[in-house]
Order: sequence, then C-alpha cells, then structure tokens
Amino acid sequence: MISILILTRNEQHDLPDCLASVAWSDDVHVFDSFSTDDTVAIAQAAGAYVHQRTFDDYATHRNAALTSIPFKHPWVLLLDADERPTPELSHEMQQIVLAATSETSGFRLRRRDFLFGTWLKHAQISPFYIRLVRPERSRYTRAINEVIEVEGVIADLSYPLDHYPFSKGIAHWIAKHNLYSTMEAELIHRQQGLQNPSWKAALSDPDFHTRRLHQKAIFYRLPGRPIIKWLYMMFLRGAILDGPAGVTYATLQSIYEYFIVLKTKELQRGGA
Repeated sequence: MISILILTRNEQHDLPDCLASVAWSDDVHVFDSFSTDDTVAIAQAAGAYVHQRTFDDYATHRNAALTSIPFKHPWVLLLDADERPTPELSHEMQQIVLAATSETSGFRLRRRDFLFGTWLKHAQISPFYIRLVRPERSRYTRAINEVIEVEGVIADLSYPLDHYPFSKGIAHWIAKHNLYSTMEAELIHRQQGLQNPSWKAALSDPDFHTRRLHQKAIFYRLPGRPIIKWLYMMFLRGAILDGPAGVTYATLQSIYEYFIVLKTKELQRGGA
C-alpha cells in the first residue's frame, strides 16, 4: 500500500534502524549518493532496492528520486536515514491511504527531534512536514532546506515521526550545518530566495510551508539575526523549557545562523 524512499550518503550508522522501522513495507527504495561505507550493503541485505545518483542539490536530487524510481504503490513515505516512523504512525498511514480520496495528494505529520534523549518539544522550529505523498503530484523547490510542493488536498496525520539529528554526534551536526550554511549563503547571494515576502503570508497563510518561506525571506532581511534567533527560540518558542537539550539546540541554531550571515557578507565582498 505504501512505498518507502530513503535518501542516503554514508548512513551505515543510522540506516539499519530506519529500515527496521519500515519493515512492514514490501517496497523500500534507498536512493544513495555513492556512499563509501557499508550503506549499500546494509540496504541490500535488508531487501531494499538501491538506486544511485551523484548529489547536486537537495531539491534536484529528491525530484530525481520521485520521477525515476518505479514505485510499486501509489503512496510514498519520504524519509532520511535518521528518521523513524513510530509503530502508531506506521499503522495509521497504512489505514489512512485505504480511505484517501482521489483529491488527497499528501499527508502532513509532526516530526519530533531529539537531543540528549530529550524531545525538543519547544525548541524545534519546524515540526510539521509533508512526508506521505503521491509522487506524481509532488516536487521539491529550493536547493537547500528544500520545500515540497504538492498539488491537491493535504490532510493531517495524528502520530509522530521521530528524528535523531544528533545520532552521529555534535561534531557531525556542526559539519553538516557548516555545509548547509554555505549553500544558504550562496542562495541568498544569488537572490534565488523569495523576492517579495509578505508579512500577511508569513503570519496567517493556512499552509505551514508557505508561511515558512515568507518567514525565512523576511528573517534574512533583519539585522542581528543570530541573537534574534536565540532569543526567539529560548523565550518565545520556549526552548528553555526543554532543559539543557533545548538551550544547547537554540545555541547551535544561532551559531548556524551566524555562519550564514558571515558567509553571505563574504560573498557580497567578492570572497570565496
């Protein structure tokens, strides 16, 4: 009833648990960016179909997976290797696609991010994601921190998807976000973000992803963004209520924002 798509690049640490969490599907696809560790062997041993493509950017890469893979089922669950659908979510998805109307093209769920074993309930900025879709009606935009656009009705799921972004350690998270910040700075410098953001859309658009697009575009125009982000996460979002994990996460996100600011200024000065 549901096919699975997992994107990988050197994910031998996280992939086994991810595959185990979707063992109920008879159509699991691993879309790999030529891993140099045991990722491919692990996927094949679990009975998954392996496809490989050289990574270019996140939106293009994900769109290539959606359009090139011959999925067995009309619905596809989109996962990263450090994500796990809970048993309750797995059951809910298998039941809900049976009752879905032809107008329904996707389902939105809440993702729970974890740090130090703590759910970042308050600190997490973007908890809602569209992850169960009809692939022929779905496409990604934005090269980094990509956004999925789905043609048709989007419904909501009740149970969460668990995410472990620090499963490989703090150093790995920082290295990954160092790359992300470079890509974000290049995107801003090329002015390929949203050109005319709207405060109305940022605050009240009914679609979460549209709100996020406008919020990001407005945020990138503000001075002192790293400090604003830390204060916003700590006291408006309530990251402090998540304890040491929440404070750590808010600080890391502020550092990430500072990387983007520095690299954007460097590019504007003609630097590398």
